Amino acid sequence: MRLAGPLRIVALIITMGLSWILVTILLGGPGGGLPRIQQFFTSETRKYKCGLPQPCPEEHLAFRMVSGAANVIGPKICLEDKMLMSSVKDNVGRGLNIALVNGVSGELLEARAFDMWAGASYYFFP
Repeated sequence: MRLAGPLRIVALIITMGLSWILVTILLGGPGGGLPRIQQFFTSETRKYKCGLPQPCPEEHLAFRMVSGAANVIGPKICLEDKMLMSSVKDNVGRGLNIALVNGVSGELLEARAFDMWAGASYYFFP
């Protein structure tokens, strides 16, 4: 019973100390402060085509290809901010995914998936 008073004081001191450390980390010190808090509330906007980290030079086509994960997530092929092949468009499959594109205009001519595991290599050999 007589121990409850000192335990409350110790708990109060620990709580105040942890609060002080948290405030110091978030609001003060080098590299800390308001920008660290603001990063939780700001969202980065995509600036460049196909989600590239930097812009492509003039007279070049922006291109990005993302590999899939086994047979769970299919690959994605993007050209000039247009998704050519993806699981959403349902034009990808297991194996080799190829998109035939006009190199001047960037127009998609044909997109196919070749299942090399099942022996679909007869498309490549006469």
